[in-house]
Amino acid sequence: MIRITDIIDRIIAYNSEADLDLVERAYVYSARIHEGQVRLSGEPYLSHPLEVAGLLTELKLDPVSVAAGLLHDTLEDTKATMEDLTGLFGEPVSHIVEGVTKLSRLAFRSSETRQAESIRKMILAMADDIRVVLIKLCDRLHNMRTLQFQNEKKQNKIAQETLDIYAPIANRLGIYGIKTELEDIAFMYLFPRPYREIAGQVATKKDEQQKHIDTIREIIETKMEEADLPCEVQGRHKHFYGIYQKMIKQSVDFEEVYDILGFRIILDTIPQCYQAIGIIHSIWKPIAKRFKDFIGIPKPNMYQSLHTTVIGPFGERVEIQIRTKEMDRVAKAGIAAHWQYKEKVGLDEKTGAVFAWLRKLVKEQKNLKDPDEFMETVRIELFPDEVYIFTPRGDVLTLPKGATPVDFAYAIHTEVGCQCTGAKVDGRIVPLKYKLKTGERVEIITSTRHRPSKDWLSFVRTAKARSRVRHYINVEERKRSLALGREMCEKALRKYNLSLNKYLKSGEIEKAAHELGYKTADDLIAGVGYGKVTPLQVVRYLLPRFELKDEKETVVTRLTQRIRGKKPKSSILVKGLDDILVRFAKCCNPLPGDPVVGYITRGQGITAHRTGCPHALSMDPERRIELEWAPKTEEFYPVRIHVLCDDKIGLLASITAAISQGKANILDAKVDTRADKRADCYFTISVSGADHLEDVIKLIKKIRYVIKVGRLSA
Repeated sequence: MIRITDIIDRIIAYNSEADLDLVERAYVYSARIHEGQVRLSGEPYLSHPLEVAGLLTELKLDPVSVAAGLLHDTLEDTKATMEDLTGLFGEPVSHIVEGVTKLSRLAFRSSETRQAESIRKMILAMADDIRVVLIKLCDRLHNMRTLQFQNEKKQNKIAQETLDIYAPIANRLGIYGIKTELEDIAFMYLFPRPYREIAGQVATKKDEQQKHIDTIREIIETKMEEADLPCEVQGRHKHFYGIYQKMIKQSVDFEEVYDILGFRIILDTIPQCYQAIGIIHSIWKPIAKRFKDFIGIPKPNMYQSLHTTVIGPFGERVEIQIRTKEMDRVAKAGIAAHWQYKEKVGLDEKTGAVFAWLRKLVKEQKNLKDPDEFMETVRIELFPDEVYIFTPRGDVLTLPKGATPVDFAYAIHTEVGCQCTGAKVDGRIVPLKYKLKTGERVEIITSTRHRPSKDWLSFVRTAKARSRVRHYINVEERKRSLALGREMCEKALRKYNLSLNKYLKSGEIEKAAHELGYKTADDLIAGVGYGKVTPLQVVRYLLPRFELKDEKETVVTRLTQRIRGKKPKSSILVKGLDDILVRFAKCCNPLPGDPVVGYITRGQGITAHRTGCPHALSMDPERRIELEWAPKTEEFYPVRIHVLCDDKIGLLASITAAISQGKANILDAKVDTRADKRADCYFTISVSGADHLEDVIKLIKKIRYVIKVGRLSA
């Protein structure tokens, strides 16, 4: 366990004028308030905040950050309050600690909602003060290092969340050291067999590869010395998760991943970098399309370097990065390398550019009340794999890979996006779903009469474009539902020689809206148009003295009337109602245990989707309805799974035996073999729910030569 004296020594080493008293007081308070608490490992709980503070000093952060790191769990796990922290350590420290604190004390509908709200809070807090996320990343890194003390289910959940959210955030902020360690640890828990195989093969070839590294380093150093270019040359292996990603992406075995070795050449100036790349290409043959100039066009997270891949002296591919010392410092520490909170100077303009994606995310989240939509937006922003596009004026816009002219149009301005009718790429007309490539020049064709199309949701990639299109569609859908609801209410009231306008003017409709759980009269009338409430219900509130037995209801009543005689109860409950026609969406095949949401269709009842289903996310929120699974069901449901494995004799029999062992029935099976001696196995199996499916997948994962197992949406 790191000691407070070690932390103090590190701070003095990079900031001799630091306020050490603040850090020492935070340590004493943390030790006192966490006294008696222990971690699952059996260590005193204080070891965790100390390790987090130690990681913060590795990033060379200011005393306020280190103090907040020592106190980061006090609001969540002790009786400490915001007032206590503010009084003892000042508002900056308490503000950061509050931003880091998870929302464990609040009650949410589900763990997915809890995670979405926690991530939302963290993103808002980090937009206000980036130190929040730096502490959060260090907190997550130490928790991952000690993940072996959790049970298997918790390990998988935390590892998956790390891979989905925290590693991409570290990547977005350019903190590659934390990013790679988070990925490797998560990889070890989520895919233990491939991890062990890669680690074993790297260890087996370690001596041989070290000789290659030494030889190549010596050649580079000699050539640079001859050119009078003093430099530092670093040789390394790719991290395990990076190797695994290459194996999956390229569909190759470990032996066929050629550029496992990588080198960094660190020089003093930018001109020296370009001179060095010329020397490297004169020594070894470069591979076409593998040269990238991130010095001329830096990544959004400030990363700068020249990348090239060459055929090395032993006939293998070698990746080489060339950068200055300052660029190397930024590559290791990311945004923390540009920290300027001393004397409240704030972040400079260059560093502030890193927050472009974050500011955009904060702006968009205001329009996203649904947690699933928000998490989808977060993932879009965290996995960009950017392309660089030129405007007609020559400005460069950064967009995620796969972005289309519609994304480009919305990136320029919302009005340009809404009025986009076509696009020219390098002077030629292209479809709106065309995927843009780095270096292309794009010109948008607009028309003031044109409006967004729902079809755009199937191909746009940026969060801004997606949310703006959804917003427009929702507004238009509401207008139509408001008109339809008004017509239906007027028709119902006309039978009693009454007018809807009369009740609107008197405020009676407003009262009825509040009684039925709506905020305004328009919301109630739109609800009638959507089918969430019937005209009969509205009339009953307005005319309670009348007997309204002959009135026909819409949607729910019509659906109920279609069911003749007594039917077996559905495994899905619609807001506690029975006998409602519910269909399971074929796009996502929900299972008992999955979080589900319903969509009121026109004339076909309610369709149940998994909450993360892309089709569910593109639905009009006003037509959604809450669903829940019945407590006990004895039904079985079909679900498709994909098994990627090596093409070995008898392996298919082992997989089918594992499925049978998991008490699941195989309804359909298909196997496609690849040229790389691997096979894609597709099974449709019947299971009783999500937990049953998870048990079956675990049994399959234990089989040797099985690389990956996953559930398919359809």
